Amino acid sequence: MAKNKTAYVCNECGQDFPRWQGQCSACNEWNTITEVRLGSSSAKRTHQFSGYAGQTSNHVQTLDQIDLSELPRIASSFGEFDRVLGGGIVPGSAILIGGHPGAGKSTLLLQTLCQLSESMNALYVTGEESLQQVAMRAHRLGLPTQKLRMLSETSVEAICDIALNEKPKIMVVDSIQVMHMADIQSSPGSVSQVRESASYLTRFAKQQGIAVIMVGHVTKDGSLAGPKVLEHCIDCSVMFEGDSDSRYRTLRSHKNRFGAINELGVFAMTERGLKEVANPSAIFLSREEASSGSLVMVVWEGTRPLLVELQVLVDNSAMANPRRVAVGMDANRLAMLLAVMHRHGGLQMSDQDVFVNVVGGVKVSETSADLTLLLAMVSSFRGEIMSPELVVFGEVGLSGEIRPVPNGQERLIEAAKHGFKRAIVPKANMPKKAPEGMEVIGVTKLAQALEAL
Repeated sequence: MAKNKTAYVCNECGQDFPRWQGQCSACNEWNTITEVRLGSSSAKRTHQFSGYAGQTSNHVQTLDQIDLSELPRIASSFGEFDRVLGGGIVPGSAILIGGHPGAGKSTLLLQTLCQLSESMNALYVTGEESLQQVAMRAHRLGLPTQKLRMLSETSVEAICDIALNEKPKIMVVDSIQVMHMADIQSSPGSVSQVRESASYLTRFAKQQGIAVIMVGHVTKDGSLAGPKVLEHCIDCSVMFEGDSDSRYRTLRSHKNRFGAINELGVFAMTERGLKEVANPSAIFLSREEASSGSLVMVVWEGTRPLLVELQVLVDNSAMANPRRVAVGMDANRLAMLLAVMHRHGGLQMSDQDVFVNVVGGVKVSETSADLTLLLAMVSSFRGEIMSPELVVFGEVGLSGEIRPVPNGQERLIEAAKHGFKRAIVPKANMPKKAPEGMEVIGVTKLAQALEAL
């Protein structure tokens, strides 16, 4: 008889070890290594999927012989979803959508598949909820339910066998953490089960040309549960984020083999489900009145500009070490810009608490917010209210120079559409012709930007 093989796998990072040990040498966590029985070698999976949709002859080709025709894409019912995915859902791709409980992952996918089922064969596999629960949600949202095929199953092999008979164009697996395989002895949700289940579904998607969307949970620190190898075997990893006290949700791609990874989609949660927000700048600019320390910047998200309000509060500190708090921005960059302001702007805030907040929960990672942050700090420090029709963007160097940022012309055009009349930008981003009704001021040094205020 064939002997069962045993491996020892870390539940935190997925590292394999030949024998048990108390501490994982890869992630340095204690008591996370568990024994996994892999099954006999004779019981290895020999399941072959018939009708390999994307099959090509196995022969070597040169680059100029490869067909460069555009990949066909399936357009979902949400334009924001398609933008994040790079233009739509690619047949044969494996997509992972992660997010916190209650963010709206299942609602988004249920709405998408109900609409797609009107024109193509779609299969929704639920492992966490019963079919009655999913049906109640669909009826509550007023979705078309006549043609969507439903399945309640947690066995990956059974799901693939049923999908072979159903032949859907797109399939949703909700969620990957509850799926299991027969020849893996560990419990569902463990590292080995999640890894093998995702690999099996990905291989099935490639061979059958079926777009498979897997739902994944996140851990306490906000990362996807399961080993990092899960993100390597899939084609697209998308995070659906949103605070529990906010009705807006953001969809952002962390990995995409078929498009850009810095696209941002914005949705609003309503009584009738998720609604896409075509103009996100209008949400983040809902200011009733101007105040000191508040300034609007233009950040670039993927392929479009986004106007976001930045708020700064500078106050006298009662502690020996003043606080530096940044929400939505890098705290290390805030400390660096404070030093630049002291050295090249003549303002010392070593005895001041500085609090920075990006309105709307947007996370700004690009350097175009440097100049906006410095001018907002000056406004709050002096208690002066700046014009609500002013918009600012630009990168600030350590020597106080103002560096240009990409897509400066498009940022100014977007600001002009929303009624801004004045802009302070890097001189290298000065357009040949300013947008109609807008005064554009180009600066090269921080001192010039302070004078332009």
